[in-house]
Amino acid sequence: MLNINGITVRLGGRMILDRATAAIPPGARVGLIGRNGAGKSTLMKVMIGQLEADEGEIEMPRRTKLGYIAQDAPSGTATPFETVLAADTERAALLAEAENCADHDRLGDVYERLLAIDAYTADARAAQILLGLGFDEEMQAQPLDSYSGGWKMRVALAALLFSEPDVLLLDEPSNHLDLEATLWLENFLKNYSGTLVVISHERDLLNNVVDVILHLSGGKISLYSGNYDGFEKQRAERVAQIAAAQASQDSQRARLQEYVARNSARASTAKQAQSRAKMLAKMQPIASLADDPSLSFDFPSPTELRPPLITLDMAAVGYTADTPILSRLNLRIDPDDRVALLGRNGNGKTTLARLLAAQLPAMAGEIHASGKMKVGYFTQYQVEELSGDDSPLEHMTRAMTGKSPGAVRAQLGRFGFSGEKATTLVGKLSGGERARLALAPCAPLRPAPVLPGVGGAVASRHPLARIAADPARKRRPRRPFGSGRRECGAARGARHQRRSGPCASGLQPAVCGRGGGQRAQRPDGASVARPRGLPGLEPGTAQQAGGGQRLPVDAAWRRRSRGAVPAVVCAAAFCQRVRRAGG
Repeated sequence: MLNINGITVRLGGRMILDRATAAIPPGARVGLIGRNGAGKSTLMKVMIGQLEADEGEIEMPRRTKLGYIAQDAPSGTATPFETVLAADTERAALLAEAENCADHDRLGDVYERLLAIDAYTADARAAQILLGLGFDEEMQAQPLDSYSGGWKMRVALAALLFSEPDVLLLDEPSNHLDLEATLWLENFLKNYSGTLVVISHERDLLNNVVDVILHLSGGKISLYSGNYDGFEKQRAERVAQIAAAQASQDSQRARLQEYVARNSARASTAKQAQSRAKMLAKMQPIASLADDPSLSFDFPSPTELRPPLITLDMAAVGYTADTPILSRLNLRIDPDDRVALLGRNGNGKTTLARLLAAQLPAMAGEIHASGKMKVGYFTQYQVEELSGDDSPLEHMTRAMTGKSPGAVRAQLGRFGFSGEKATTLVGKLSGGERARLALAPCAPLRPAPVLPGVGGAVASRHPLARIAADPARKRRPRRPFGSGRRECGAARGARHQRRSGPCASGLQPAVCGRGGGQRAQRPDGASVARPRGLPGLEPGTAQQAGGGQRLPVDAAWRRRSRGAVPAVVCAAAFCQRVRRAGG
């Protein structure tokens, strides 16, 4: 049993966790979810003892073995295979002791323990885990320093899985994995015998692997049984139940207040009223479930360009002369295309994206691109290159050179960096928040294609999916003046008609519906300027066509409807009702 007892954490004067409490049963596979910056990674660091809580404690059985991926990727001349084997520190220590032990009784205990921990099949298990994460036999024998940061994090994950801890803690484990490795990891975690706590924004992983959801919101945590789909259903039911209870309580409170107000002054009912007043004082309001604020952002519609946007004709691209990574590329991209690049890590997906974004030149063949095209390019490496000493406001000010401070803050607000968040140091932001910050400069460019880098940890995936799924993304053309729609003088211009025939009220057409009705039309069809008011009349007043009492427009119109005023003329530029002087 893993107990989280009243954990409170404050960072930089901001409350991250507020007396968070939960009990995780042994062997549970827990999905820790919540919006970016809610404190998921903070809670996990408290669990492993990397961060000390201001209040509360984590309780677990003695000698519980915790497994957690360190932030620093492994490096050096050791191979991935050697690094994974070294992760089982007990096995390594027992093997070293067995080589130098002279005590036969102790040596027997050492070999018995080696058999118990299945030490002699360690090589096969390590190779199998590395193979599942994308390392073939040749790659397992290469030094760590020859790999990129993403591949080194795979080695760290392989070492953690190999060590088989009692409690396995994973923070966004699929960030550096391709599709095949992610599917392998899901199958591995399904069969994991220990307790698992995983932070993820991947809906498939949360549905296929976990059986308990730990939801973190507003510094509090709530436990739900089932996978993510079950969590959504249970939470919706709980919200409905609380809303019904609140409505019932509000109704009861209103009845009690009415009774107290009506009967307090009467001697015969004063005692009952006083009792009702005490009931009101003891009535505690039912708290609502805290809404998890969701982020919704959009990219501006690009300027419409003629197809094709980009064409590749037998192109080749690479980083070293005469050694192309990709060759004989033939590709055409049109404005309405939605393209997904799939393939194992190292197959050249990022290289192709950099070629399309004009960050790498073609080593052979031809590449043609529209001269008016602008490209927005986002990759996971941009997140890693963000300076931890900058604030989002400083970062966006540099990215939006020449823009006003208001425009910069407005752009930050679209991506969830408003108020104090705009001046918080990047080093104190969560991984998802840093990803949003790296993505934010792409939006104001009005790009034609947007090329998200492979493996980018984008915090809010639903808006990106919605944008990509929109086949048109075109702005509606404005209706030109004189398009045929006109507005009659009834019901404040709520009824419209075309050029022939009266409207539903039976009135003849009077005012054009373009631009707030600044043009009027005579029965012969000629367009004339809308009258701005008649001489001697104040704005907002009207009178009979032949003179007489001046009234506010609304009052005059009501009198006309009763037949008291035969003809009413608009007297103000902003009057909502306009009629011809002849009736």
